[in-house]
Amino acid sequence: MTPEKNRPRRWGKIVSKMLLVVVAVAFVSPFVWMLFSALKPSNQVLSTGAALLGDAVRWDNFAEAFSSIPFGQILVNTFAYALVGTLITVVVSVLNAYAFARLEFPGRSALFSVFIATLVLPIEVLVIPLFLGADAFGLVDSYPAIVLPFAFGAFGTFMLRQFLLSLPGDYEEAARIDGAGQVKILFHVIIPLLRGPIAVVAAFAFIDYWNAFLWPLIIINSTDKAPLQLGLSMFTGERGTDWGPLMAASTIAVLASLVIVVAMQKQLAKGLNIGGFGGR
Repeated sequence: MTPEKNRPRRWGKIVSKMLLVVVAVAFVSPFVWMLFSALKPSNQVLSTGAALLGDAVRWDNFAEAFSSIPFGQILVNTFAYALVGTLITVVVSVLNAYAFARLEFPGRSALFSVFIATLVLPIEVLVIPLFLGADAFGLVDSYPAIVLPFAFGAFGTFMLRQFLLSLPGDYEEAARIDGAGQVKILFHVIIPLLRGPIAVVAAFAFIDYWNAFLWPLIIINSTDKAPLQLGLSMFTGERGTDWGPLMAASTIAVLASLVIVVAMQKQLAKGLNIGGFGGR
């Protein structure tokens, strides 16, 4: 191909890279502002506008974030909620997906359609019946009330089922010929093939629990059981918002979730690329 014909393609690559840089700057700039705001005096976070630095660099905002509220306990709570909730979500999603994709039972398609229809329901519609149910079982202001209600969502089931439908049944038939039952096939054949999509489901579940606010706000009354988003709201009181420690705590929260996502980056990319949303 001649240089003249390569020129439009070269310019197209340059333009696309410039657009990617612009989008990246647009997404990263709020986090940069948050980080520098965590180093400002509280009364200058908003008064200095877009300026990154204030009159002084306040590293003690990070220490104050832990001393003004039980932020350390809140981080532990949030990590525990997210970890346990993610494990339950993965187990439930794998079992549901396997049942809907591989097992034959009456009403399977209709039941799956109803199950998937729950994806369109906003959380605002669900919190009242969930609260009434939790109250009936005496679970208000308890640890299980945070984790259990949203560990049985349909997203993970839908994603894993679609991936299972895209897989040929040859592996399972070979395992059956060797005498394997359904449980052995699930653990020794299906789950190893689902490692990529399971990583995606786990990452989304972890982030959802990490960022949960409305349901914990309704169901939790005790400070010692509060998750992260409720903890961040504690920096706002009758005398206003303590912006410096709030920005410091927000920075710690974002960095913690970012470490999780970066650690799972390869599995996430693999899970999204191998056809988790394919199937029939």
